[in-house]
Amino acid sequence: MSWWLEACQQPNDAAKQRAEARQLQLTKPTGSLSELEHIAILLASLQNKDQPNIQAPWISIFAGDHGVMEENISAYPQAVTRQMLLNFTTGGACISVIAKEYAATLQVIDCGTVGDAYQYPNVETHCIAPGTANFAQQLAMTEAQCISAMELGQQSVERAVQEHASIYVAGEMGIGNTCSASALACMLLNEAAEQLTGVGTGIRAEQLAHKKQVIDRAVALHREYVQQDAFKALCAVGGLEIAAMVGAYIRCAQLGLPMVVDGFISTAAALVAVKLNPAVREWMLFGHQSAEYGHQRLLQELNAEPILKLNLRLGEASGAGAALGIIKLACHLHNQMATFAEAAVIGEKI
Repeated sequence: MSWWLEACQQPNDAAKQRAEARQLQLTKPTGSLSELEHIAILLASLQNKDQPNIQAPWISIFAGDHGVMEENISAYPQAVTRQMLLNFTTGGACISVIAKEYAATLQVIDCGTVGDAYQYPNVETHCIAPGTANFAQQLAMTEAQCISAMELGQQSVERAVQEHASIYVAGEMGIGNTCSASALACMLLNEAAEQLTGVGTGIRAEQLAHKKQVIDRAVALHREYVQQDAFKALCAVGGLEIAAMVGAYIRCAQLGLPMVVDGFISTAAALVAVKLNPAVREWMLFGHQSAEYGHQRLLQELNAEPILKLNLRLGEASGAGAALGIIKLACHLHNQMATFAEAAVIGEKI
């Protein structure tokens, strides 16, 4: 039943070699486009195409509320989670504008938020639970709830593949979820909250100190249950939306769909995915390095080079969405630049 442990697709080495050979023939000094070259070569190997492209990007935003909000760890009220869901689908949010800019499909999934039953146009509602439990006092999710959330991510990717998506981006919305991501990072890296916890949506210094105390207390509470098990860490201190992203990342790699990882919370989910199934790492591009304290440490753990460093800290896939422009440009340069032979330019140094 543990589908997330099943084998992943393998990047195509022949396509990679052809892409590398083409880069050597383009009218530029060898390696002069640096990361733009690397992105195109990587995408060629992941898509098994001589002309990689991201003509059909897919963006899924997963939402969930967090019981740890009882501990006063956020500057915003929990009601904002649902309010933003409507904003996503009516075009007013940052990721809505980005999705429109790159002609991306934007899917919005409520994995479990607090409040009465509701219907928003184009919001897919799956009330696994009305948010997680307060992980400072008990497990955030039962193992069954965590698996159900991971399956939402799995199903999202299967739909994206069915609709011929060329690249996948997962984002999140959930007031309090930087606290959850920090606790998860502490569990996975065996480090204290002081090294991995930031201001999130913009809390004051005294709230930040309190947030770190809450996380350290929660990590101590759940350490015996978790041991070194990434799935149990996700159950202990994760969020429904974070679990959904874990499932999505793993399923992308299993089905051979390249993905762009967003900021701190998404990268915490990415680390869980890689801990559960190490081959997932080969299918990941990393959109940006956020301003959130601890994100750089997670990127380091994943040996990841972010495409952008713009000091963003919004979440909702905004950094990964912004990186789509660079990825698209890398593909266009790879596909459309002339070779030395085509341009009748001498291609070797004299």
